[in-house]
This record gives sequence, C-alpha cells and structure tokens, in this order.
Amino acid sequence: MGFSQFKLHPQITAGVKAIGYTTPTPIQLQAIPPVLQGKDVMGLAQTGTGKTAAFVLPILERLMTGPRGRVRALIIAPTRELAEQIHTAAGELGRQTKLRSVTIYGGVGVNPQIQKLRAGVEIVVACPGRLLDHINQGTIDLSHLEVLVLDEADRMFDMGFLPDIRRIIKHVPAKRQTLLFSATMPDDIRRLAHEVLHAPVTVQVGHTAPANTVSHALYPIPQHLKTALLLEVLRHTDTESVLIFTRTKHRAKTVGRKLEQAGYRAASLQGNLSQNKRQAALDGFRSGSHQILVATDIAARGIDVSLISHVINYDMPDTADAYTHRIGRTGRAAKTGDAFTFVTQEDEPMVRSIERVLGEKVERRTVKGFDYKQAAPSRDTEFARPPRQHQQRRKPATAERPRTHSAAAPRQQGRQAQPAHGAAHRGHAPQHSTGPKTTQTAVRRTFKPKTSR
Repeated sequence: MGFSQFKLHPQITAGVKAIGYTTPTPIQLQAIPPVLQGKDVMGLAQTGTGKTAAFVLPILERLMTGPRGRVRALIIAPTRELAEQIHTAAGELGRQTKLRSVTIYGGVGVNPQIQKLRAGVEIVVACPGRLLDHINQGTIDLSHLEVLVLDEADRMFDMGFLPDIRRIIKHVPAKRQTLLFSATMPDDIRRLAHEVLHAPVTVQVGHTAPANTVSHALYPIPQHLKTALLLEVLRHTDTESVLIFTRTKHRAKTVGRKLEQAGYRAASLQGNLSQNKRQAALDGFRSGSHQILVATDIAARGIDVSLISHVINYDMPDTADAYTHRIGRTGRAAKTGDAFTFVTQEDEPMVRSIERVLGEKVERRTVKGFDYKQAAPSRDTEFARPPRQHQQRRKPATAERPRTHSAAAPRQQGRQAQPAHGAAHRGHAPQHSTGPKTTQTAVRRTFKPKTSR
C-alpha cells in the first residue's frame, strides 16, 4: 500500500511524490491515521524510522483548511540540527501548499526570526530556550495553536529541557492535539506524557533492539591506543561515510584534528562550535566533502545522512539505549552498516548490557599487525577517560548557544599527506587477544583517504 491510502490533499500528495516517498514506513503506517483523526499520539520510534513525516504530513493536511498567517502548529525539538531537519521536511512535503514554517533556536540573531513571525507563519519548529525568549518578549502568539509536537522527548530530558517544556505548555491552549515522540520511555518522560496527552494512541516501532541490518564488532583496546587503532582500522576499511562518537566535546575536537592531520577529510561536531561552523560541518558531511564526522551524542542528534556505512564508538556510550541511538545512523533503508566499538576493561559491564539488548554475544576483534603493547605516554593526558560520575546532564544552553572555541577547520591534504595503505599495513605480528571470545581478524577492506575536491 502506498501513501494514497491516507487520502491526503492533492497538493500534499504531490510533495510526497516529489520527495520520492513510495511506501510508508511502519511508524508512518501506525501514526498517520490516528493523527489525521485528531487524536493524541505517543510514538516510540528510533532515529531513522521516518517519524518526521509521520507527524509532518498530518499537520500539513490539517492546515490546508482554516486561516493562514497565524501559528497553528508548534514542533519542539532538542537541537538546532533536528529543528532544521524538520523544517526542511515540512518545506519539501508542503512545497505546493503555500504553508509557511520558521525555525527558532539560539546561536543566531533573533531579529530575522521576529520578522518572519510578524510576516505570518503556520508552523514553528523551535528549540525550548529561544522559544521561551520569544514567549517572554511577546514576539510569538501561540493563542491559536492547534497541534503541539514534542519530538525526541527523551533527548530533551537528557539535556535538561523538561522544566522549559512545562513552562512552554502553560502558554499554549489547553484544547489542542498533542503528539509526543521518543525513542525510549524513562519514568520522567512517562510522567510528562501522562500530563500532556489525553487518551493517547500508542504506536511503537523498533523500540529496543537495533536494526538487524547492522553488524556489530568490539575492539578491545587500552585507552591510550584508541587513536592509533582508529587510524589503523580506517586504513583497512572501505566506507562511504563514517560517524565517530566520543564522550566529550574536547575529545571530539581533538580526534577530528588528528584525522585531518593524517590526511582524512574529517570534521568535528560539538557544542563549542558557532552555529555557522556547526552547519558547515553538517553540510560538508551530507555532501560528502567531509567523509568522516566526529561528534558527541548531543551534537549528533538530528543527523540524517542516508549513506553512513560505519558508526565507530571511539568511546563506549553510557547506556544501551544510547548505543542503539548511535548505531541507528547506519544500516538505514534496507542498506547494511557496521558498528565498531572500542572497549576498555572498565567498559565490560556496559558490553554485557548491550549484548542483552542484542540477544547475542558480540564478536571481539583484533587487528593484524597492530602493536597492542605500546606503552602509554608519560605525560599525555589528552585522551584520559573522564570519570563516569562526572557525566552529568547538559544544560539547555549547550544545544542552543554558540561557544567561543571551535574545531580546527578541515585542511586540504596533498597526496603526500595521505596515509599509506595496502601491503605495508598488513603485517604478521603476534596478536594479543582480549577476552575469551576474541578472534584475530584483519579488518576486511581498504579505506583510502581522499583529498578535498
């Protein structure tokens, strides 16, 4: 069955065809009908399942009738990148409808946002902090709001946005349709759902287990050898685009710089970047001018690149759910993907949690020719692992306001700066296995860094 089953307005159907959608995803099949009926919906779905269209299409359908030029739909997202992604989807799907949307978030000037609001829009896609600023300044009118969407509610909770969400809800009409989407359902989000949803329809897709199109591998490694192992793995791996996750902003910046110095087309994405540099890094990754993007969990939220072939966990995530979020960026749309995770001895409890989610043991790998006996640098604390007890929730400002420091800009590398590949890196040194399940395997293919075009 195609999208014709939803009996959308012809102008919206034209947008669906123009964007190339043919068959609805499971979350769209389950969510679109009750949203079209005006019911509140609680959707449990991971990144990459098509949930954005699951609420954007019914919103466009609703707004085809009724007054124009007033804010009738508000979509709240945790990050600027996700807000832009939703705004883009609404623009593409509703291109022929003449419906207008605007994004509202920090890190950019407020006056252009005010001007667009005054000109008249029907859809606002906003991050909580800047939206509250507009509410407090009286530059946005939400009195005519009909639909409220809380997207990626669990991530907004992780980032400390729940108090802001509750303040925002006090300024919207009590009589409204509310849609809440979340990949996980911690107790705080369950309580929020109980507060804001009325007799909701619950739809759930891929809530727990990661996609079965992703293969998983663990690389046991001491902390101080992670960067060296990363470079070795990349030299022997054929990829399309690679997304690398680190635990901290500083480490994302440093790993990105190390990759650039090694000749790779790499960029980092972390909270200290200005909005312009964040957008440039994302645009470069989407277009392919950056083949590798190094990011923290929060900075990576909202990344939607269909050809990510490998996700590499430079650092182990804090939870099994976070692991599922990370690797959800690869293996999309029936394509296969690989998830490589570097693990230290202290990561073993989290490894067991992930294996319980996967329902199977994950293969341990070592890389032929790599010297696992290299001593740790005496004074190099650049990559010292931060204590877990200090990994606290981020403040809202982290996602919405620019910082003064930024990652080094990607540099063009000549052929002489490219890392060597091929036989020179396929040594036969003795292997050093870690754990009873470790197998000694060479990484399969050859990754050749490319110079900027």
